[in-house]
Amino acid sequence: MLKNITVIPGDGIGPEVTEAVLEVLSAAGAELEYDFQAAGVGAIATHGSPLPQETSDSIERNRVALKGPLATPSGSGFRSVNVEIRKRFDLFANVRPARTILPGGRYEDIDLVLIRENTEGLYVGVEHFIGMDRDPRAAAESVMITTRYGCERIVRFAFDYAVAHGRGKLTLAHKANILKYTQGLFLEVGQRMAADYDGRVAFEDGIIDATAMFLVLDPYRYDVLVME
Repeated sequence: MLKNITVIPGDGIGPEVTEAVLEVLSAAGAELEYDFQAAGVGAIATHGSPLPQETSDSIERNRVALKGPLATPSGSGFRSVNVEIRKRFDLFANVRPARTILPGGRYEDIDLVLIRENTEGLYVGVEHFIGMDRDPRAAAESVMITTRYGCERIVRFAFDYAVAHGRGKLTLAHKANILKYTQGLFLEVGQRMAADYDGRVAFEDGIIDATAMFLVLDPYRYDVLVME
């Protein structure tokens, strides 16, 4: 039985990349029916919106979407379609496997999974200008939103992912040394929830700067990582 999926070719190199992915899926024998939809800069000219309602309806109907890169204006213009899709469908978990495919690089047999919270933090895009004297844009301020609920569900997701895929360790990467309330809450939740998985998944935390360094110097020390 064919499975319907939404396909959004996207902007720039998006159509070329998407076409290549569809060729791979075809060669793999995937039984899929493609529902092509528009989004991004190109959709403004054809549909009057970077995220047309029919595209959103297609994603909701099919529950699976393959999306190429979408252009977002810098500094002004419409809201990121990626952010809007995440918000509209509550796509809170960004799961990114990182695995060595071709030999000859610095490291062999890399097998990591990075899980990132997709709907909170600075990426929610809550920001505004602050007027001073006669300048209405004298300063700009962004709000970093971190909720206990959001922290709990992404950390729980990461632990459950590790268990389901036979992974032995979860690293929570944070900046709680500086962002003591927002990232501190994230760290607190991770440390507390680790007790629920004691004996199944080892838990550690690390400041994101050091974590990034060790990902380059010694990636084998990591298994599953969760972060904002």
